[in-house]
Amino acid sequence: MRHQRDEAFVAFMADAQRQLGQTAWLLTGDREAAAELLQATLVKTYVAWPRVRDGDALAYARRVMVNDNIDRYRARRGAIAVADPPERPVSDAAAGLVERDTLGRMLATLPVRQRRVLVLRYLHDLSEKQVAAQLDLPLGTVKSTAARGLAALRAVMEHEDASWRQA
Repeated sequence: MRHQRDEAFVAFMADAQRQLGQTAWLLTGDREAAAELLQATLVKTYVAWPRVRDGDALAYARRVMVNDNIDRYRARRGAIAVADPPERPVSDAAAGLVERDTLGRMLATLPVRQRRVLVLRYLHDLSEKQVAAQLDLPLGTVKSTAARGLAALRAVMEHEDASWRQA
């Protein structure tokens, strides 16, 4: 029985680890913090595996990750470190590394709630209702937070563009 459970978790982990790793980096903006967050998420998901394997394990793991990140953020009171994005295989590294790095740095300028909403809504392509459920927020809060976050990203992009033109 336990052997089958372990095999099912290993298969899940192999499929979900990359996506969860990217989510962790986008939430934290730091490679080491993302690795710690990913590890903690996988451990907590494994412990709860008998309850989640029949459900949507990826959604459960994302929820664990977001909640753990909230706890870590509160513990360090908002200090945000921006580092390089996680390493990718050579075939992926050349395609879009600059865009991913820029996006990660721009997301790091946002308040934590806006960053969480935008990552789940647009990078994981979840519906507003799914984001509200994942973050335990009212639907209206998700909508307004996403709108404010997108506006803030646009402002950062315009500022970056203007700075680049002057240089």
